[in-house]
Amino acid sequence: MKNIVLVHGGFVDGSGWESVYQILKKDGYSVSIVQNPTTSLEDDVAVTKRVLAAQDGPAILVGHSYGGAVITEAGNDPKVAGLVYITAFALDKGESVAALIKDPQPGAPVPPILPPQDGYLFLDRAKFPASFADDVDAEKAAFMADSQVPWGVAALSGKVSEPAWKTKPSWYLIATDDKMIPPDAQRFMSKRAGSTVAEAKGSHAIYVSQPKAVAALVEQAAKSVKTAAA
Repeated sequence: MKNIVLVHGGFVDGSGWESVYQILKKDGYSVSIVQNPTTSLEDDVAVTKRVLAAQDGPAILVGHSYGGAVITEAGNDPKVAGLVYITAFALDKGESVAALIKDPQPGAPVPPILPPQDGYLFLDRAKFPASFADDVDAEKAAFMADSQVPWGVAALSGKVSEPAWKTKPSWYLIATDDKMIPPDAQRFMSKRAGSTVAEAKGSHAIYVSQPKAVAALVEQAAKSVKTAAA
């Protein structure tokens, strides 16, 4: 299992995967990064499937944050052998990100999402580092805040038709200091999906701040699927 496909979430692009990409490449994997537009779930799934179609064999599909919604739908593609959720939305049938986040638990951190502008969302730049990237180098976190990708309201409201985790093995990395998706919500989704779970102390941007922990779980998934296939 040498093919890995990485899918980013909302407010960011695929460049955040760079350190994870470098580790996986060094370890002999073929790695592709999806630059999904985060305009709608349907569009993002289509872009992801185009990348999957270019793979020369089965692949492990990895999603961060909203990218979890994308891989939950796109993961039904026959080329996908396993799913890896990195502090991500593992949605069930008929669920959307909007539905899951509309009623936060009392005391849970609330992401500093600004009111929509022309159908797109941004995080408050001043609050972005503390909420999204608390353990990322301050200069890099500031750059991430200033280079935000608009996240389409339609992407949040897009509903999963059939969750791939019901038929394919999954792994889930819980970021215990996440202030965007509460750790308890991550535990709920990973348990519901029957995922193999790992936990690490890190922010929502754990894929940037702790690439080794992320790459280790991806490689565990790749080796497990390979073993199962053998």
